[in-house]
Amino acid sequence: MAKYSRIEVFTIMQETGLVPLFYHSDSEVSKKVLKACYDGGARVLEFASRGDYAHEVFRELYNYAEKELPGMVLGAGSVTDAASASLYMMMGASFIVTPVFREDIAIACNRRKVLWSPGCGTLTEIARAEELGCELVKLFPGDIYGANFVKGVKGPCPWTNIMPTGGVAPTEENLSEWFAAGVTCVGMGSQLIKKEDLKNQSYDLIEKGVKEAIQIINKVRK
Repeated sequence: MAKYSRIEVFTIMQETGLVPLFYHSDSEVSKKVLKACYDGGARVLEFASRGDYAHEVFRELYNYAEKELPGMVLGAGSVTDAASASLYMMMGASFIVTPVFREDIAIACNRRKVLWSPGCGTLTEIARAEELGCELVKLFPGDIYGANFVKGVKGPCPWTNIMPTGGVAPTEENLSEWFAAGVTCVGMGSQLIKKEDLKNQSYDLIEKGVKEAIQIINKVRK
């Protein structure tokens, strides 16, 4: 059962402005990445369900966060069906992120009052997602649509909350463009948690990158 309500999760995402996301098959490596993100200032993290037995890694991460990282909110991403969403929610996921818009996932999450963020690519999809109770729409892949798409949506629908994911970079130039367009927060994966840092076990660099990304977000929001 989710520890945090959908409004609590949304508020943390909105306040921090950053949702780090990653996947790794090794639970010990994943714990170190999670701690690096936490020490860098992140208070929400999306664990991508992209490998066999990913749910088992997530469960270990959840137990670790409960004991060692107070206030850290964990969710599952890359979820593509309601059964998987339900599985992760039973393991403690406080939010579900999907690359596609599916009403069955909306129903499963809403039944448990868990925040869900569906991947949408048209204003019609966004409107339908909001009719089904969506607080935060995922724009994916973000670099394909771009900041101008966000501006276009926010014009007629200023109440829409958007989180671009995919192609978002931890630079002032990139982040200022997104936030100036009106995004609520950004999702960041491989450009924040880099493969070479994982390979070299450079968790200090991951922590530094998260801290700097949050600092940039705070700066461009002013």
